[in-house]
Amino acid sequence: QHTNADHGHYKIIRSRGLPAVLVNGCVPGIGLPRVSTDDDHAMEQAYRHLAALGHKNIGIIAGPSDYVPSARKLMAYRRLHSGTSLVSHADFSMEEGHAAAQGLLTAGATALICGSDAIALGAVRAARRLGLSVPANVSVIGFDDAGLMTYTDPPLTTIRQPVEAMGQAAVTLLIGQLDGHPAGDDELLFEPELVVRETTAPAPA
Repeated sequence: QHTNADHGHYKIIRSRGLPAVLVNGCVPGIGLPRVSTDDDHAMEQAYRHLAALGHKNIGIIAGPSDYVPSARKLMAYRRLHSGTSLVSHADFSMEEGHAAAQGLLTAGATALICGSDAIALGAVRAARRLGLSVPANVSVIGFDDAGLMTYTDPPLTTIRQPVEAMGQAAVTLLIGQLDGHPAGDDELLFEPELVVRETTAPAPA
């Protein structure tokens, strides 16, 4: 959820006892169960992969600044990164990713962790427009592992969300509420997986 949005409708759902589950959202005070990808672990996998390849100027293009998963990724990045902060935000589109990546690459980033696959594809395009090669000059990591990412040029290294497991958990929580079990407001975190393809490589000399 966007933290700055009006969440009154969630409170109405809760007050009426309607079954509901939040997916990849954690807004305080709503009192609904949550199913989320572990964004901290996702960032740690991506960052450590790039660091192991010798990258030091690692940047992040998070999603919108008021989006809960974006804030969590950014918090993890700041915990892991000790060098110059290379941070930008973008909506989940290639165009926004292109614009954000252009600024970070101009600032010296040799690797980018992106908040979605679409942002990552925009980052690849930005690198090429600047005369840089992916992954020889710039490494790029996406997030989601959408179905076509094995067919991009080059195939995208990305963080795969455990969509099936999260969906099953959300359905189980909804059925439990329909059966009269208390909803609670716990958050279930699911571990993502780094899928290494061809957009990451050792840092340029």
